[in-house]
Amino acid sequence: MQRICVIGGSRYFGKLLVKRLRDAGHQVTVINRGSTPPPAGVEHLVVDRNDETALTAALDSRTFDVVVDQVCYTPVQAAIAVRAFAGRTRRYVMTSTIEVYDPATAALPAVPPGTPVPEENVDPATWRAVMDLPWHDDAYLQAHYAEGKRQAEAVFARADGFAFASVRSAHVLGGGAQEFTGRLAHYVGRIGTGEEVTVHAQALPTVFIHYEELADLLLWAATAEFTGPVNACSDGPLDVRDLGAVIAAQAGREPVYRVVAAGEEASPFSFDRHYAMSNARAKELGFSFSRTADWLPGAVAEALTTEPSPTA
Repeated sequence: MQRICVIGGSRYFGKLLVKRLRDAGHQVTVINRGSTPPPAGVEHLVVDRNDETALTAALDSRTFDVVVDQVCYTPVQAAIAVRAFAGRTRRYVMTSTIEVYDPATAALPAVPPGTPVPEENVDPATWRAVMDLPWHDDAYLQAHYAEGKRQAEAVFARADGFAFASVRSAHVLGGGAQEFTGRLAHYVGRIGTGEEVTVHAQALPTVFIHYEELADLLLWAATAEFTGPVNACSDGPLDVRDLGAVIAAQAGREPVYRVVAAGEEASPFSFDRHYAMSNARAKELGFSFSRTADWLPGAVAEALTTEPSPTA
């Protein structure tokens, strides 16, 4: 049994992670702002992780074997966490994202299309963190999501006092209404009703992961000993037309595609640039991934039976 703190953990794969940690016999503490209570048997600290004074007070004398941070988006948040958890944990795991590799958001080493992107393409130990950018502005943060994650990783990577690992998640699908981004629902809704789906002329593949598999990987990462980033994606990249074909097979309706002009925005998961990840490092460390083609039909079936979100 380990003492594990989860920051966030109130929805989707984070909520599932908390349950699986508890069911595995760990002593779990959840820190969030209180919108959703944790499951029975889990300690709940209601506090805003952005308020350093309140966070430190809420932690009191608690110590942990591991902290799993599900909701760190900026270097400012990372710096607060480094100070608050100094001397309180031996290991810190941050949930990061495939978006750190997006070449449209930073000057990154070029990777030829078809070559899976390895972790070393973005080294947090060498990345610059800039604290005085307007990270507290929601619009700025949304527009600089990838850079915020890169800089947050950089702050943790330079921290003393605990080992640090980051899990760079692929696009997460599955769970029907639990998939709050509405991206899969966007495709299911439009293909099912015969509406056009906007795509790039030469849409490139990307990678995905099922939300249950990501929860499993985060549990594994929390209790392992590796440090540094690991990519988290199921085997088998897919492009937007591959995704459309799986949906069409269940919806009984062929997709209607409209090719956008260069520079025009397309539907989510249609990409005109390559940054599909390699999962080789996680495999070498001992994690076994599923195949996207095996679980995607089930995720589509869930989406087909889910009431559409107003924002989808």
